[in-house]
Amino acid sequence: MATLRKRCGRWQAIIRRMGHPPMSRTFEKKADARNWARQRDLEFENGDLPRDYRQLDEMLVGNLLIRYRDEVVSRKKCKPVETLVVNAMIRQPFSKVSLAAVTAAHFAEYRDKRSHSVSGTTIRRELSILQHAFDIARREWAIPLRTNPLKDVRKPSPNRARTRRLQSDEFDRLIGACAECRNALIEPFIRFAVETAMRRGEITRLRWEDINLERRILHIPETKNGDPRTIPLTKAAVATLRSLQTRENELAFPISDNALKCAWRRVQKRSGATDLHFHDLRHEAVSRFFEMGLSVPEVALISGHRDFRMLARYTHLRAEDVVAKLR
Repeated sequence: MATLRKRCGRWQAIIRRMGHPPMSRTFEKKADARNWARQRDLEFENGDLPRDYRQLDEMLVGNLLIRYRDEVVSRKKCKPVETLVVNAMIRQPFSKVSLAAVTAAHFAEYRDKRSHSVSGTTIRRELSILQHAFDIARREWAIPLRTNPLKDVRKPSPNRARTRRLQSDEFDRLIGACAECRNALIEPFIRFAVETAMRRGEITRLRWEDINLERRILHIPETKNGDPRTIPLTKAAVATLRSLQTRENELAFPISDNALKCAWRRVQKRSGATDLHFHDLRHEAVSRFFEMGLSVPEVALISGHRDFRMLARYTHLRAEDVVAKLR
């Protein structure tokens, strides 16, 4: 809102808006000052007022990222991981550059440096976070950025989709390696993952109250894409859960993410399985469902994929298994 004040017998209207230089004008009549102020307010609402770019000299990219981390990332489901990513970016040289001086070249240099240590998919994800931070600053925080410099940065090609499945006796070797692990939950965790295609986080959050062993179904109230789902269980999955019922805990698998990661690394190493990620067990489970003869909608019901094209990335049928169906 404008400020009206009388000075030396005349009326002065003053307008101050964040992101815009202050404006003032003096009139003989108060009504004229008020009308002028109303017209300027209308121009502001329509985005017609000149913007004050001087504040860009005083704000660093790091300041923008700190606000983005505290106000935007803090509300995301992926908050723990993305917070680590943003904190790492805040330590980069481009974070010490002012918003007035930063250009696409600063982020292109960051991209090239990261390409020596991480995959193209990781770099694309990090650049997307930066681009979103600048978009939020322009659209919602009234920071007068002329352009988003990330839109001019070439993104590296994404990695080829993983096609890793368990080979020959790998599953048996993984289970055998679990016997040497002090954490007794790692074996049933692996068995359950292969039988359900559930994500690691979905399994660690699974509560007994969401499981119906008699009907062989379980409910997943919180998923990666935000849509809860109810899935059917194989007999092997039910047997795994029954073996855990004696434990007194509201969680079916009371194990922390860090403990699971450590246990998985030890089991993988002892089993001799190379280049095997825990998420590959989800690929394995989806492929097995198709090999059982389930349709695409039926598998999507279990895996939670809303896009059948994305589901195809998780499906890796073995050619030798298809041969048996050919005439």
